[in-house]
Amino acid sequence: MANIKSAKKRILVTQVRTARNKSIKSAVKTSIKKVDAAIAANDKEAAQSALKGAISEISKAASKGVYHKNTVGRKISRLTKAVNQLA
Repeated sequence: MANIKSAKKRILVTQVRTARNKSIKSAVKTSIKKVDAAIAANDKEAAQSALKGAISEISKAASKGVYHKNTVGRKISRLTKAVNQLA
């Protein structure tokens, strides 16, 4: 355990940031699963509405620095491509 005051503060700040990042990543994964479930059910309308929500969640995560911008672009691109391939 740290003895220096600044080191103790860094530990606390790291714990807060880790919890925030974990929560945001969890929300992103859930929204992606909703899109994947709609695609598996072959429901284009539900997939498109789920995609809209997923893009929003993923973009928010990028703006908060949880994901790199290229990672965000890749995730959004793959989801959009999968939804567009539905008949």
